[in-house]
Amino acid sequence: MNFSFRNFLILILVAVAVLIAVDFWKAEKKLPEVDYSTFMAQLNDKEITKVAIEGGIIEATDKFDRQYQTFAPDVKTVLEKLEKQNISISTRPPKGTSIFSPFLLIIVLGGWMYFLMRQQKGSGFAKNNALITPTKKLDITFEDVAGIPEAKEELVETVEFLKNSSKFTKLGGHIPKGVLLQGPPGTGKTLLAKAIAGEAGVPFYSMSGSDFVEMFVGVGASRVRNLFDQAKKSAPCIIFIDEIDAVGRSRGAAGAQGGQDEREQTLNALLVEMDGFKSGETVIIVAATNRPDVLDPALLRPGRFDRQVNILPPDVKGRQKILEVHAKKLIMGNDVALVKVAKSTPGFTGAELANLMNESALMAARKNKNFIETVDIEEAKDRILMGAERKGMVITEQERKVTAYHEAGHAIVAELLPDADPVHKITIIPRGRAMGVTQQIPLDDRHSYSREYLRSRIMTLLGGRTAEEIIFNQFTTGASSDLQSATEIATKMICEWGMSDLLGPRAYVVADQSFLQTGTVKRSYSEETARAIDMEINKIIEDCYQETMIILEGKIGFLHKLAETLLLSETINAEEVNIILKCKEISRLNEEMLRGRQQRTYPT
Repeated sequence: MNFSFRNFLILILVAVAVLIAVDFWKAEKKLPEVDYSTFMAQLNDKEITKVAIEGGIIEATDKFDRQYQTFAPDVKTVLEKLEKQNISISTRPPKGTSIFSPFLLIIVLGGWMYFLMRQQKGSGFAKNNALITPTKKLDITFEDVAGIPEAKEELVETVEFLKNSSKFTKLGGHIPKGVLLQGPPGTGKTLLAKAIAGEAGVPFYSMSGSDFVEMFVGVGASRVRNLFDQAKKSAPCIIFIDEIDAVGRSRGAAGAQGGQDEREQTLNALLVEMDGFKSGETVIIVAATNRPDVLDPALLRPGRFDRQVNILPPDVKGRQKILEVHAKKLIMGNDVALVKVAKSTPGFTGAELANLMNESALMAARKNKNFIETVDIEEAKDRILMGAERKGMVITEQERKVTAYHEAGHAIVAELLPDADPVHKITIIPRGRAMGVTQQIPLDDRHSYSREYLRSRIMTLLGGRTAEEIIFNQFTTGASSDLQSATEIATKMICEWGMSDLLGPRAYVVADQSFLQTGTVKRSYSEETARAIDMEINKIIEDCYQETMIILEGKIGFLHKLAETLLLSETINAEEVNIILKCKEISRLNEEMLRGRQQRTYPT
């Protein structure tokens, strides 16, 4: 924000503070006061050695070198007595108006305000030239962008147009004026925009959508016009607007707050400028957003942002290439296999992979290593996914035991179900908010989910709570997040994905399809249907719970052994879990315990 009423209030407060400080300073310098009769008594007793007179104020020094001041109503009478006693007399003229008088201070503040307003109006207030200085040459190219080959292919012809526009214009065609890069945070939208400018070797104007928005109406529109004026002079060039949803939201959208007039004027100016390019002006507008659903439709029509490039999190091959790009800047050990790291990080974006490699380097540096090893990458990944270890947390032995059986229940169900993701690591060391974590990593990236996989996921989530019930015949709050996740999956199976035999293939809610998935959900069914939906959700969870109970009761020996191993080691990996599950002695124990256990009955 530039000069505003808030800044003016700050200036007033500073001025008041200065006046108060001056008053305190004067009070500290002021001599103690005595009444006039006391002064005259000392004068008559010849105890005064010298005086200084300023107007009617007399500063006196007695024979004990004590100084004080008093006010004389008749200075002439006092002078006659002082002269008779041959006392040293000095005089000063009365003081004039102080430079810190309130009136003069108001004049100074008014002049300062006027100067700032003129300064900002003439240079930075509207135009803000410092924000629109282009980067002449970027050393970032498409080689620095990995993991999004489809997006790069779509933008190759944009680079060719910037380099050789006649190739397209001689046939009568024209390149799209605007390119909208849309995707979740951290997928490389800004990096890709810089790579376009770096490949083409053209000036790069970079601004954020919030840079246009001000509290003063008309400032944003003026900045837009100034930006495009500057860009046209530097053509061919690229204008990059990051987080364009800050200024490009739909006009008249519900829930608009104050300052909407300024936002709409800025958007209108942007729309007009995008339509105002002449045939010889090669200016490409590239914008980035993770909320394309809130953008004004006028921005997305042909002739403006008519090319929209989706940038999604990379697949396993893309993650490997991104890791290789970042690994070039680091000292890696011979045991590091980036292929395995890529497979173990499904869903990671480019920014998250960069953070993973940086955290790995920090982990290795803390241990005074000369290079990064696989164990450092694993520790960094655990820190990112599960949180930092809470080493100082005091846990009772009973809590450790409950946590061990809870995590063992998750792991056994996950390992025995054919459609579940395999277990990667189990730990009962508290991390973040969790007392323990069972980490699963899919063998391949999944883009769609079957009903069997979703049921396996629900059963795995219920495995911890079920193990607590079997072993301790009680429930703890440790299963709260598991129950929330299981209920959410079951709800989506019925309401969004049509996986109910009773209700049929119909979606009962219309969910927001934005990348952040933070929008509202619209109900489109009756109360009778709502009761049926509740019954179907309960049925899915109850069926999965009963199947989970049968699995764990049939593998009770494995449950005990896995929990005991966790209590000793605190953290075990997938290989150790497989060794325990393949133990023949435990299999025999399972059969004996199952024969001696009464068959559990379940409510219908």
